[in-house]
Amino acid sequence: MFRPIISALLVVIIVAGAVSAQEAERVVVLTHDSFAMTEEVLAAFEEHTGLRVEILRSGDAGQMVNQAILSKNNPLGDVLYGVDNTFLSRALEAEIFAPYESPELQYVNADFIPDDTYRVTPVDFGDVCLNYDIAYFEENDLSLPGSLSDLLLPKYGGLLVAENPATSSPGLAFLLATVAEYGVEGDFTYLDYWQELYDNDILVVDGWTDAYYGEFKVAGRDTGSRPMVVSYASSPPAEVLYSENPDVGAITGAIVDDNMCFRQIEYAGVLAGAANEGAARQFVDFMLSPAFQEELPLNMFVFPVRDDIMLPEVFAKHALIPENPAHVDPAEIEAKRDEWIQAWMEVMLR
Repeated sequence: MFRPIISALLVVIIVAGAVSAQEAERVVVLTHDSFAMTEEVLAAFEEHTGLRVEILRSGDAGQMVNQAILSKNNPLGDVLYGVDNTFLSRALEAEIFAPYESPELQYVNADFIPDDTYRVTPVDFGDVCLNYDIAYFEENDLSLPGSLSDLLLPKYGGLLVAENPATSSPGLAFLLATVAEYGVEGDFTYLDYWQELYDNDILVVDGWTDAYYGEFKVAGRDTGSRPMVVSYASSPPAEVLYSENPDVGAITGAIVDDNMCFRQIEYAGVLAGAANEGAARQFVDFMLSPAFQEELPLNMFVFPVRDDIMLPEVFAKHALIPENPAHVDPAEIEAKRDEWIQAWMEVMLR
């Protein structure tokens, strides 16, 4: 996701061995490389609980889940954060989590709670959507596409850059949106759709950084020639926040029409067999607390799952939340993800 990484957080290498008294006073959070939270918020949790928070970053979400599964008999941490709905079934089937129903869930939108086993707890969400260069569309008197099918029209030929779903999280999310919209059987499947995108001169690159900062055309940047990119609904407020001239306002927008976005929900869970399961539960509660939830938008550029959190002004003004994002069942994603990606590669990477 569109997230700055705060280097002040401590990255820890956990050495296997007996649990010492010092270890019993800490909570080890296994997470992905994009985890970011202010030192002040983490320090407040430490002061309140007497625990010491240690953050163990473990690559992207897929790598993190794989490490947690491989080490399930000797967990690397106490709590895992950052598994999303594209990898959730893999984690649940591997039984790496101990059930825990946080009392803070009463404040969470029930739509985000996956089931009544409480093996994982929703923490945040974000939507992968098309972003566009506002100036380009205005200067060329070009209307925005209002559906995925619109992208096949000749007037949008050569305008879109997307990411490879085999190497990119937003790329996979966009692929899943097309699976949800067109299916895998029938006269016109997601593969037929991608074939027509290919014929309409879509550009595919390996990752989000290459797409967004390399190929995406935005007013005031010298790089890029494509005025549409697969990114996040939270990218426009980030553009404003980090702009040298924030008073200018948003220079990019997100297209959030029905079924054009794919929602990524991130979860936390107490790792089964954790050295400090009680501390893990406290940290899960903390991640649902107003103090943590309020900091999510401007630190990890995702949205809080609590209904009572006021978004920062830049988000409230410039971020859009899709009313009807595309949906694919997590179990189906787990069962078919590799097959769908392989078939996509045969069409797109010839």
